[in-house]
Amino acid sequence: MEKIEMICINCPLGCMLTVERDAEGGFKVSGNTCPRGEKYAVNELTHPVRTLTTTVAIGNREGKYLAVKTAKPISKAKLFEAMALVNATKAQAPVKIGDVIIENMLGEADLVAASDAE
Repeated sequence: MEKIEMICINCPLGCMLTVERDAEGGFKVSGNTCPRGEKYAVNELTHPVRTLTTTVAIGNREGKYLAVKTAKPISKAKLFEAMALVNATKAQAPVKIGDVIIENMLGEADLVAASDAE
């Protein structure tokens, strides 16, 4: 059986996890201090996701940018495609934290403002 090692990023402990596939096709995780480590490891191997944080140009404010993030994590495999959409987008001020900049981006999550822009 193949062993995969990874560091859990769910909390500041940073447990060193070892993951092995079991005979039934599931996973055996060791090294985790809490149950969240096991869930993290399995998710990371079966469907890794990330919260995208970046900036969007503000169309009516020359040279200004707005901090944005996905409202929930999106598939890691779609990050480059998501960034292509973000780079082609311009927000229009005024914007408040939480305002939706791109609705249902790639069918995964809204891209929302993480800061205000007057």
